Amino acid sequence: MSESSQFSLLRQRRFAPFFSTQFLGALNDNIFRNGLVILITFQGVRILDMGHTMLANVAAFLFILPFFLFSATAGQLADKYEKSMLMRRIKLLEIGLMSLAAAALLSQLYPVLLFVLFLMGCQSTLFGPVKYAYLPQKLHNDELVGGNALVESGTYVAIIVGLIVGVETIDFQSSRQTLLAVVLVGVAIIGYLASRQVPKTEAVDPGLKIDWNAWKETWRIVSYAREEKSVFLSILGISWFWFFGSALTIQIPAYTADILNGNESVVTSLLVAFAVGVGLGSLLCERMSGHRIELGLVPFGSIGMSLFAVDLYFAQPEASTAAASTIGEFLGRDGSWRILMDLALLGAFGGFYSVPLYALIQQRSKRQHLSRIIAANNIINSLLMVAAAIVSIVVLQSGLSIPQLFLVVAALNAVVAIYIYSLLPEFLMRFLAWLTINIVYRVRPTGLSNIPRDGPAVVVCNHVSFMDPIILGGSVARPMRFVMYYKIFQMPFLSFIFRNAKAIPIASKAEDEELMNAAFEKVDAELAAGNVVCIFPEGGLTQDGHVQRFKPGIEKIIARRAVPVIPVALGRLWGSWFSRRKTGGIHKIPGRLFARVPVIVGEPVRPDEATAEKLELLVRTLRGELR
Repeated sequence: MSESSQFSLLRQRRFAPFFSTQFLGALNDNIFRNGLVILITFQGVRILDMGHTMLANVAAFLFILPFFLFSATAGQLADKYEKSMLMRRIKLLEIGLMSLAAAALLSQLYPVLLFVLFLMGCQSTLFGPVKYAYLPQKLHNDELVGGNALVESGTYVAIIVGLIVGVETIDFQSSRQTLLAVVLVGVAIIGYLASRQVPKTEAVDPGLKIDWNAWKETWRIVSYAREEKSVFLSILGISWFWFFGSALTIQIPAYTADILNGNESVVTSLLVAFAVGVGLGSLLCERMSGHRIELGLVPFGSIGMSLFAVDLYFAQPEASTAAASTIGEFLGRDGSWRILMDLALLGAFGGFYSVPLYALIQQRSKRQHLSRIIAANNIINSLLMVAAAIVSIVVLQSGLSIPQLFLVVAALNAVVAIYIYSLLPEFLMRFLAWLTINIVYRVRPTGLSNIPRDGPAVVVCNHVSFMDPIILGGSVARPMRFVMYYKIFQMPFLSFIFRNAKAIPIASKAEDEELMNAAFEKVDAELAAGNVVCIFPEGGLTQDGHVQRFKPGIEKIIARRAVPVIPVALGRLWGSWFSRRKTGGIHKIPGRLFARVPVIVGEPVRPDEATAEKLELLVRTLRGELR
C-alpha cells in the first residue's frame, strides 16, 4: 500500500499533464457557463421571453442533455482508441467551440450562446469516459482514492476560479464582452498544449466495433454497469449526488437576487464556499480513509448533506429587505456567515460521499468495459441532473420558495440514502465499522501490506471482544468473511451486521455437527472464489486477556485448500467495550472507551508451514504484552 501523499502524483508525468488538461477543461466550462448565467441574471438578458430563473434552469438542461444523448458513443470511443490521442482531439474541438462562443459574445447573439452551451455539453460528454477510465490504467488501487480526490478537488478549484474569472471578465457597462471572449479562447489553447504531454495510454478494447445506434448501445452499457451490484448502486449514488448538487447550485444566482437581495459578487462568494467545501472534503477523503476505498464515508457524507441543506433553509427562510451590493455588506448581515458555512459543509460532505463511489466503480468494474461503464454513469447522471432542473422548475412554479426547495431536496436525500443502503448494506456496515475504529476506538493498523491485494487467504487472529470483526473489517481494505461462533452470530443488533457481512456461523461438533460441516464447506467456497476468510482459532473470547490455545480447525481448512495464512494480533482490547471480565460477564460502555488499539498484521505463512501451534506463537509474538 502506498503511504505517500496524493499530492506526490502532481509531480509525476503519468498524472500531472492529465490533471492539467482536465482542470483547464473544467475551468473553461465554468468561465463560459457562469459568465453566461451572470449576464442573464444581472444584465436583464431575455431569450425567447424567458426570465432569469427559468433561463438558469434551461441553460443547465442544455448542458446536461448531451450526456444522455451521446454518452453511449463516447464510452465506446474511449474503450476502442488510445486515450491521449482522444484527449488532444477533444481539446481541439474545445478551441473551435470557444471561438464560436467568442464570436457570439462580440455579436450579442445570445441564442447562439445557448447553442454553444449545448455543444460544450457534447464536448464534456466525450471527455468524461476518457477521464475516469484513464485513472485506473495509470494509478495503483491504493492511489485511486487520492487520484480521484485530486480530480474532484481540482474540478471544484476550477469552479472557483471559473466563477471569479467569469464575473471579473464581464463588462457590465458594455454589451460587448471582448475580454471574456479572449479568455475563453486562450484557456482552450493552453488546455490543448497540456493535453499534448499526456502519456500514451493503450486502448483496452481496440477490436471493439462501434455501434452508432445510441439508444441500443445505451441499454447495452447500462447492462454492463448492472453486472456488479455494488458498481451499479454506486452509479446511482453518484447520480443522486449530481441531482442534489444541481438542484441547489442552479438556484444560487436566483437565490442571491430574490432571497438574499445581493448582486453578482454575492453569487460568487456562495458558489466559492460550496466549491471550496467539495475540494477540501475530497482531499480529506484520502486521510480519513487511510489510502483505501472507504465506503463508510458514503453514509457519513449523505447524513451531512441532508443536515446542512435543512440548516440552509433555516439560515434565511424569507427574502431579505436589506440590499447587499458588496460582499462586505452581505457578511455584515445576520445569518450570512451561517449560509456560507452551510454551503461549505454541504460541499465537504458531498466530497466524502462522491469520491469513494468513483474509486469503487474504477476498482470493481471490468477493465475492458470501464469507459462504457463510466459512460453509463454519465447517462444516469444526466438523467438525474435533468430531473433536478425539472423538479426545481415544478417546485418553484407550484409556489414554493427557493429555501423551501432546499428543504424538499434534503428530505429526498434522506429517503434515497436509506433506500440505497437497504439494497447494499455494505455501505452501512462500512460506516458502522468506520465509526467504531475512528470514534469508539483509536485503531492503529500496521503491516496491512502483508494482506494480498487479490487472491484467497486466511487471516488468523486472537479473539478479545465482540467488536473484533468490526475492527478488523474496518481496518482492512478487502472485504473479509468472518468465521464466528454461531451464538455470537445470533446476537441482537450485531447479527444484522454479521449477516450482511456474509459471516460464516460455526458450532462445535458436539453442539451441531451439521452446522460445523456447513461452515467448512462455506469457507472453502469463499476461498475458491478468491476471498479473504478470517477465523479466530481460540474458539471463544479470552477471559484474562491472554492468547488461548489455537484449535486445529485452521489446519483442516488449509489441508483442503492450500492458501497463505496471515497472522494478525489485536492489542489493548481486553477490558474494553464487549470484552469479557474474569468472571465471564461482558464489559459495557465506557469500558476502555477511546482505547488506542493496535492491529498488527504479520507476514504471510506458507500453507505447508501453517500449523495451529506455529500460528498461535506468531500471534502471541505480534501482540507482545499489549493485552
